[in-house]
Amino acid sequence: MKLALVLPGGVDRSGEVRVIPAFLALIERLARRHEVHVFVLHQEAKAARWQLAGAQIHNIGEGWTRLRAIAAIREEHLRAPFDLVQAIFSGSCSFIAVAAAKLLHVPSLVHIAGGELIALHEIGYGGRQKWKGRLREALTLRSADVVTAASMPIIDSLRSLGLRAVRVPLGVDLRLWPAQAPRRRSRERATLIHVASINRVKDQATLLRALSLLAKDGVDFQLDLVGVDTLQGELQVLARELGLQRHIHFRGFKTQRELRPIMETADLLVMSSLHEAGPLVLLEAAVAGVPTVGTAVGHIAEWSPVAALAVPVGDWEELAEMIRCVLDDESLRLRLATEAQRRALLEDADCTARMFEALYHQLCHRREAVASVSL
Repeated sequence: MKLALVLPGGVDRSGEVRVIPAFLALIERLARRHEVHVFVLHQEAKAARWQLAGAQIHNIGEGWTRLRAIAAIREEHLRAPFDLVQAIFSGSCSFIAVAAAKLLHVPSLVHIAGGELIALHEIGYGGRQKWKGRLREALTLRSADVVTAASMPIIDSLRSLGLRAVRVPLGVDLRLWPAQAPRRRSRERATLIHVASINRVKDQATLLRALSLLAKDGVDFQLDLVGVDTLQGELQVLARELGLQRHIHFRGFKTQRELRPIMETADLLVMSSLHEAGPLVLLEAAVAGVPTVGTAVGHIAEWSPVAALAVPVGDWEELAEMIRCVLDDESLRLRLATEAQRRALLEDADCTARMFEALYHQLCHRREAVASVSL
């Protein structure tokens, strides 16, 4: 097959920074058996091309991005026809993928991977904040031949909008991120880890308030906070105000190779997001033998209470209590870690690629059947 994937970013030519590992894992696996062209909207400001993970990357760049992306897909289609077009993330990506597919008379798929279905007005986030966004998403998703999402909470959100979707988690590449068996804590001081860009959606303020309660109660812990700071030091100020300086290490961005040894020292992943389709880091932590406590979003809600523990969004008191519960009960922590790893290994990057390929074949066979009937 010849496949067109439309992405917002995550495929930097370095293969190390500004990448989304699950995207690279999927692209590399698909490229083993298919001709893969990735049309990325905003990886670089100027239009460019490069090879990555066995695929041809077409960077669209700034300025009339949607129209130029559709034109780029059409131009490549004229060289040799695409069998289908897939968007990972909705919004602009899905609009481009579905519009191009309609133009070229090929099937389209849309994978929901972000906040396309929500409206968090208080922080200005989500694809459904304005009527134009709601209308665009409704028309685009109803026009796609298949809609997929990583976790059941997103599937349920789609169902509430009258849309049927298929669950396809974006799994971990076990060759680059190998499994490590869950292990007992070796230190009295607990090591927590949080991996996410520092931004409003990840709501690290709730996490810090939860940790301040633990610190006041004498719980001995340190937190490695890994991620790009998009709030210009705001969280560091809050950490000082809450008296958490000695408990938190702000480590900034780390590549996957740099992140792995930090993850391996962790006893618990802690997340405080207002919304997640995944998060991918929960799967990475699970593969590395680390369980998760977090807010009831995405996989955290989906896996709780057997393979993770979830608390209501924004509830730092309950988050603190759940973290304390896991740190005080080593058998519980290990049970969560073992079941989380079992699930993550079953739904790794190879599984993701197989599930998408099965959908591709179904759509292509359906198209061929319709074409033969029309003849």
